[in-house]
Amino acid sequence: MSREHGVALVTGAAKRVGRAIALELAAHGFDVAVHYHRSTDEATQVARRIEDLGQRACLVPGDLSQPESWGRIVSACIDALGRLDVLVNNAAVLDSLRLSDFDPTSWERTMRVNLTAVAGLCHHAAEYLRARGRGCIVNLGDIAAERPFQRHLAYSCSKAGIAALTKALAVELAPEVRVNAVSPGIAAFPDDCDHETREHLTARIPLRRAGTPEDIAKAVQYLIADAPYVTGQIIRVDGGRSVAW
Repeated sequence: MSREHGVALVTGAAKRVGRAIALELAAHGFDVAVHYHRSTDEATQVARRIEDLGQRACLVPGDLSQPESWGRIVSACIDALGRLDVLVNNAAVLDSLRLSDFDPTSWERTMRVNLTAVAGLCHHAAEYLRARGRGCIVNLGDIAAERPFQRHLAYSCSKAGIAALTKALAVELAPEVRVNAVSPGIAAFPDDCDHETREHLTARIPLRRAGTPEDIAKAVQYLIADAPYVTGQIIRVDGGRSVAW
């Protein structure tokens, strides 16, 4: 993948990890389609930062829980930036759900946004990525796929689905498109996470620090630009947390 003049579509790019990925790619020469749902102001700020870095940016709103949005999001990127080289499926919801409180509506929403929408976006993007002959998809997984989070049944299952989808698409879309995933540990604490909980979780990480959105963004950038013979892989970026439990 050339480090210049490529176009990347990043979902959930207005905040946190998605924002860091969008800016990392722009810093390495990519024009970026900034997808968002409700965070209009934050997405606009990200687009401005991308333009400050000398790259083109476009804003692409869309509710990933609505299947009709998936094709529109990809088309909006093509219409604005003329091509598509990279799809980064970052957007996700993290709703609490226990089996004892099982709610089909909550389960289905999580699965639709976190897994089905990813497959749908890949479906609509595939022809454009294949046309380049060197397209790339990076999905955002989670170590919860292997070590499920308590009280987050649907989220953990959706991320296990992302791992399987990544491997399946790596086979189906080869050789024109590479498909990989990045599996974060703690990339950014939730805003409501108290200091004691943060200290407890950090103490269980071999590298003794929480990750940052930028740590994840650099791994995504590596898979896109510096790993031309890597496909079907899931890279854990968790400070060793997954092997220490």
